[in-house]
Amino acid sequence: MTAGVKYWIIKAKKSQAGGALSEACAVKSGDDICLPEQKAVITAVRPDSIAAELGINPGDVLVAINGEPVPDLIVYRYLCAGENLEVEIEKPGGERWLMEIEKDYDEDLGLEFAAPTFDGLRHCSNKCLFCFVDQMPRGLRPGLYIKDDDYRYSFLHGNFITLTNLKPRDWEYIFRWHLSPLYISVHTTNPRLRRRLLGNQRGGEIMVQLKKLAAAGIQMHTQIVLCPGLNDGPELERTVKDLSSLYPAVQSIAVVPVGLTSRRENLFPLRRVTPEEAAAIVNRIAAWQAGFRHRFGCGLVYGADELYLLANLQLPPAPYYDDFPQTENGVGLTRLFLDDFAAALANLNRHEIRTRRVVIATGTLAAPLLAGLVQEATAKAGNLEARVVPVTNLFFGPQVTVAGLLTGQDLLSGLKEAAPWIREKEGVILIPGVMLKRDAPVFLDDLTPKMLAAELGVEVEVVPATGKGLVEGMLTRGK
Repeated sequence: MTAGVKYWIIKAKKSQAGGALSEACAVKSGDDICLPEQKAVITAVRPDSIAAELGINPGDVLVAINGEPVPDLIVYRYLCAGENLEVEIEKPGGERWLMEIEKDYDEDLGLEFAAPTFDGLRHCSNKCLFCFVDQMPRGLRPGLYIKDDDYRYSFLHGNFITLTNLKPRDWEYIFRWHLSPLYISVHTTNPRLRRRLLGNQRGGEIMVQLKKLAAAGIQMHTQIVLCPGLNDGPELERTVKDLSSLYPAVQSIAVVPVGLTSRRENLFPLRRVTPEEAAAIVNRIAAWQAGFRHRFGCGLVYGADELYLLANLQLPPAPYYDDFPQTENGVGLTRLFLDDFAAALANLNRHEIRTRRVVIATGTLAAPLLAGLVQEATAKAGNLEARVVPVTNLFFGPQVTVAGLLTGQDLLSGLKEAAPWIREKEGVILIPGVMLKRDAPVFLDDLTPKMLAAELGVEVEVVPATGKGLVEGMLTRGK
């Protein structure tokens, strides 16, 4: 609760020339505060918050806090953490309010915004040989074709950045607000090779940049997208060695196989990692981990789940992943899923189990693993009828095997044969939430689960992409 809010407001309309707010305000805040190129438009005000008490409304613009422009959510959070604030708001009619606020430390003002960055998105100027966006077909929603390389999204959401698009003011921002940790796409520490991989002459500066971040106390999680014949073999050895020399600033190194679609016309000829290569990489990572655990007390380098599934190898146990630093990058997510499934199945009350006919839709990569889990569930619940249907990706090509890149049309095609079997007992199709947008029930091609259900004539349920979500979807949600 608010310890005590006190404020004063100076209301003054801007002149036609857009000059100073007023003499009183100019004295208080100095020269006019320049608004960011894209304004911090407030989209919502939480009820019973300080902002609501002060009469701030959706549609108002946050101009500055303590005299500083607010370009993004990071600066907003830092600036409004203090106990004494001067907050400047612009009303839709052009009127400015300057408010002096006393509040509890770390108490939020209650403002919400449409996006984390108010001054736009930092776009990527690289021309990476393996860029997934360049391999995408036309016809998807425009947002999927945006190439971003924004260090703020790296800090906020774990997006990987290359550091090649940073300007001096961006470095100053990172150091001033101490954006740590950052997630960095390294790929190789060989300057010449990295310039080639990224299609950017600034790509060769990577070790200088990483050392610069380390000297400033910025922690980093790094990734190597492995392209056979380019940055594997001795180059991979060099990269892991160079990155490990920066421990503990470099907190993790993920080795991820390159993702390729069938839409690579006129692009650099790349190929997928083979099962044999995946197995060799897994073995090499195990050797690196043994050395790093002896030196640092942690594994430091981790293989993506796809390497183990591709090589048909058992997933490592949880201790292999330490504190699971890169699950969003597909590193350790399957292990968490397996352990969660086992725990949920063990804790399931037999009285909660209901008769159920279920089809589980997934990508071709995870289908064998899920089939094994379904056998375990069926053994515990004798009245469960379940099938795993591996859906081939027709949109991006069959070499794209993960569930998260399946489209609604892929599911329509892949589930047609199973639909009559489901309808016989009014069964259900389960799809993991990872197939949909984070903020809306929409597939990549803008179809929805309701549209899929209508086309197939069966019920479709979206379940969390967790082991517990699958157990509950199979065994406890039926009629």
